[in-house]
Formats: sequence, structure tokens, C-alpha cells
Amino acid sequence: MPLLDHFHSPVNDRHHWPEFHGQWPGEIVRTLFDILPPGYQAGPRVYLGSSFEVDVGTVEDDETNWDAADSNGGTATLTALAPTLTIQTDLAEMDEYEIRIYDAERERRLVAAIEIVSPSNKDRPESRDRFVNKVASLLTQGVCVSIVDLVTEREANLYTELLAHLGHTDPRLSEPPPMLYAVTLRTRKPPKSRKLLDAWFYPMTLGETLPTLPIWLKPGLRIMLPLEPSYRETCRLLRIVVPTPV
Repeated sequence: MPLLDHFHSPVNDRHHWPEFHGQWPGEIVRTLFDILPPGYQAGPRVYLGSSFEVDVGTVEDDETNWDAADSNGGTATLTALAPTLTIQTDLAEMDEYEIRIYDAERERRLVAAIEIVSPSNKDRPESRDRFVNKVASLLTQGVCVSIVDLVTEREANLYTELLAHLGHTDPRLSEPPPMLYAVTLRTRKPPKSRKLLDAWFYPMTLGETLPTLPIWLKPGLRIMLPLEPSYRETCRLLRIVVPTPV
């Protein structure tokens, strides 16, 4: 099935992108069920961090005195200390559409993660930084990370921003880099050498089929994950069809 634009007309006239993003992780897990070797398990994780806000009414009254027990067992009145700095900031948790793969025989240790990019992951510098820092942290822990970006309404490339965060570039990419892509990243430590970062980058194009990604479960053990079957099944279940040319 050709890759569709889920963020513009005519597809998004009838299907909003969160429907697809919410369903696809589960279908990728179905694909992994027949691919993962014994001892490994996969599960979807969809967390909409930006959809929840703190009820300001429950926290805004912070100037009130309160009572606390003193050292003699009585009650003392404490006054809230004025902060030395108060600023407006956005600490909202980011949206996460991902699939996690675990080594069930080693205390369910996380070995791989497939991150499906959402618009909120790349809409602002702070959002992109949070995403990049999360991926960098997973790689530091030895987790193989794949990034799949189908978002056509934001032009940022989180793979190149991750490399910039690490002080590197990918000389094989065009300028500007492809907006749609999938990439797998893993770290490895050769004997008597500094840690290395390997990347398998696959640009994607609307109207073409999706790639197959290498997923490393441990050194010397990888699987090949085709994105096409799960993408096609997700579109079928949601009745997202290829638009007929007018």
C-alpha cells in the first residue's frame, strides 16, 4: 500500500491522524509477534502527555499559612517562603507513540524501542529537544531505537537534530534532509575502541511502500521488521483508503 499523507486533504478530511497513530503501534506488535525469537516480548505504549493539564485552581493558592507540629508536640504556624525566581515555562510531558521490546528472560530488560513521531514532538525547539534527549538517553543505556516519521505538517528532522546533539552530521543526507523517513540507531563498543553509533536511514516518499527496519535485540542478534504489513492493516481497519484521483 502506498504511503499516504495523514495530515492533509483528502485523507484527513475523513480520518484524523491520532486515530492512525493510536492504532498503528498495536499492529506493529502483531507483526513482531511472529518475528521475535523466544524470550522476547513487545508491547505498545501510547501516552498523550500534552493532552493533560494541571488544574490551576488546586495549586494557585500557595501563599496561605499552614500548621505543622513543633518539636514540643504543639502546633506552629509556618509561613510559605517567597521563591527567589518565578517564571512562566512549559514543562508538559511529550506525546509518546511507541513500541517497546523486552528481554523477558532477563528481568524484562528493555532492548529496543520504536518511536512513532507525532506533530507535537517536532513543533517547537523545546519539544524536539525533549524527544532528542529521550532517544539519546535510551541509546546510552544500550537500547536500540528506531524513529518513524510520517508527519508532513512539520519539516523538522529529529534524526539530524539527534546527530547535531551528538556533534555529528550524516553526509549522505540532502539539505534540507528528508521530511519523511525511518531510521534505526544502536550503539556498540568494539574492543579497545570508543563507543560507536550505527544508523540505518531510510527516506520515505508519499505514494511508495514503507521500508523494512533492522531491530537489534543484542549484539549479534537482530530481526528485520517490515513496516508495510502493519501500516496496511491499520489503514484497512480504520477504512483509510487510497484517494481516487479526480
